[in-house]
Amino acid sequence: MTDPHPSREKTESARLEELYERIGHHARLYYEQDAPVISDAEYDALLRELEALERKHPELARSDSPTRRVGGAVLEGFGKVEHGRPMLSLDNVFDMEELASFLARMKGAVPDAGIRDWAFTCEMKIDGLAVSLLYEDGLFVRGATRGNGRVGEDVTENLRTLRSLPLRLKGALPGLLEVRGEVLMTRSRFEDLNRLREEREEPLFANPRNAAAGTLRQLNSSVTAERGLDIFLYYLVDAPERGITRQSDILPWLAERGLPVQPAWKRCAGLTEVEEFVEAWGEKRFELDYVTDGVVVKLDDIALWDLLGATAHAPRWAVAYKYPPEEALTRVLGIEISVGRTGALTPVANLEPVRLAGTTVQRAGLHNEDEIRRKDVRVGDTVRVRKAAEIIPEVVRVETSYRTGSEVPFKMPERCPSCGAEAVRLPDEAVLRCPNRSSCPAQLKEGLRYFASRSGMDIRGLGERLAEQLVDTGKVRDLADIYELSESAWASMDRMGEKSAQNLMTGLEASKRRPLSSLIAALGIRYVGARVAELLAAHFDHMDLLGEASEEELAGIEGVGPVIASSVEAFFREPANRDLLRRLREKGLNFAGEARKGEGAFSGKSFVFTGELSSMKRSEAEARVRALGGTATGSVSARTGCVVAGAKGGSKLKKARELGVPVIDERAFLDMLEEAE
Repeated sequence: MTDPHPSREKTESARLEELYERIGHHARLYYEQDAPVISDAEYDALLRELEALERKHPELARSDSPTRRVGGAVLEGFGKVEHGRPMLSLDNVFDMEELASFLARMKGAVPDAGIRDWAFTCEMKIDGLAVSLLYEDGLFVRGATRGNGRVGEDVTENLRTLRSLPLRLKGALPGLLEVRGEVLMTRSRFEDLNRLREEREEPLFANPRNAAAGTLRQLNSSVTAERGLDIFLYYLVDAPERGITRQSDILPWLAERGLPVQPAWKRCAGLTEVEEFVEAWGEKRFELDYVTDGVVVKLDDIALWDLLGATAHAPRWAVAYKYPPEEALTRVLGIEISVGRTGALTPVANLEPVRLAGTTVQRAGLHNEDEIRRKDVRVGDTVRVRKAAEIIPEVVRVETSYRTGSEVPFKMPERCPSCGAEAVRLPDEAVLRCPNRSSCPAQLKEGLRYFASRSGMDIRGLGERLAEQLVDTGKVRDLADIYELSESAWASMDRMGEKSAQNLMTGLEASKRRPLSSLIAALGIRYVGARVAELLAAHFDHMDLLGEASEEELAGIEGVGPVIASSVEAFFREPANRDLLRRLREKGLNFAGEARKGEGAFSGKSFVFTGELSSMKRSEAEARVRALGGTATGSVSARTGCVVAGAKGGSKLKKARELGVPVIDERAFLDMLEEAE
């Protein structure tokens, strides 16, 4: 029989091909690059449309369809780990009716359903990165990401840095034990990290999930340790072999052995209690310090899991109920400009207060002039706002149907609203900047706050409000002025008092002993964060030598490059900055590095470590290299002096051989240490 609608089938065939390409593109951005450009809800909608078309035209379905996959490809930078049991994804439902239908299908697939216990375990769905952990005789020996579900990435060293993850379990646990869970970044850590990245002029993470994934995949485990990830476990492989027959018993069993388990879960006797749990946590989830976007509903009876089995990508005994994305309509009351530490002029929308994701939202960032034009945001517009991953308020779009004609287009100012200097837009940049770095009050306030921050001079008590007071009252006109103020001057500031002033004076005195790298970072040189500051301090070992360095010499330092080099050279060339440094030296701040350049057995040598060391952690090996005057970096280049290869060396080892970089084993490295120390 011929198809009465051949053109329709042709159209649907073309749509299938388009969906394969679009979903594949967004999956790569999400799983492999940690840089999604569409929301989870938009991605889910594309996937559901594809599933519907494949059901309608199974003969057109590809063997590599994203509906049959779990995640992304294994990255080249890590060793590969084959999962003994596939790490599957979950099917999603989006309303109570779909949830009830899914649970009904479960019952329909079990022959003796009437005599079974159809209780469920409900757990909040954590928005993080799935991992598998292997313990041997109670000791943590390996950790891997889900990868494509069958082969993952070996991230053992990075997982070891998680303070919430026990490296030794409680109690006697002979043999192998595999548990699975989710690595995450808490809301508070995410906000701290993005605040720090903003201060360092580094790109901000879009949400905690991206931050967690990007952090866990760092080739340098010290970066992972610095950012502070957490983990929750929820699955025990081969639980019945340990006498455990219910999911609701797995969770307390894991907790008893010291493994972290999220607090938001409950055993539910049936569908009614499941619906009550979903409803109760719809608003309460925003009180948690970690992001959740739904509820995972699992059959409690583990014996039913094997009976129901799984599809190619998801179990039939569990499903994820996804909460709808939290959005709300509100009105733009005005658009103001904030001036950052580096002079960036950032437009911010002031909104009519609206309740969203458990908080009242009154402001939303608009990023830059191009973003305002793209979305055509005007003062008086009705806009749809949401919290990106329930953290950062953003304007999704303008609802133009609400326009009355009274809305006013916004134009970026030609001058800095803080100091009146003419704003400039540099080549290849989307932001306008105030070039008046030396005397712009807004830049000085932000610079002062950054100078005193933990990543800089760590002056406790000198925060945003006090920085504003100091600049507004004229007591501080540049960073060195804070070292001129007497204790009585500090005590006279609002909300200070004698004790606070004493503590601040103690903090100022202590800041003079901070290492050279901290002072370099605190100066607020564009593109120079803590890591680059450490490289510069290690290479030059004195502020004077750094200030005299040419752009070419700076660019030749591994990990610096031409953009940073140009920025650093320009900073030291500016007379006002040289005068600032002169005054800071006079106040007794430390301008010398940990060891004079030219001293130390490893001086001038660059080391890269790959694979697992048996005698010490990689971070300890790197610290010992630096203590002897050498540098330890995370990537191999033609300038690398030596690669130390431990067990299971990966792509770094291959690259070293391609470039002709000397490679030594751990024993040879230990011999070098013994001779040098």
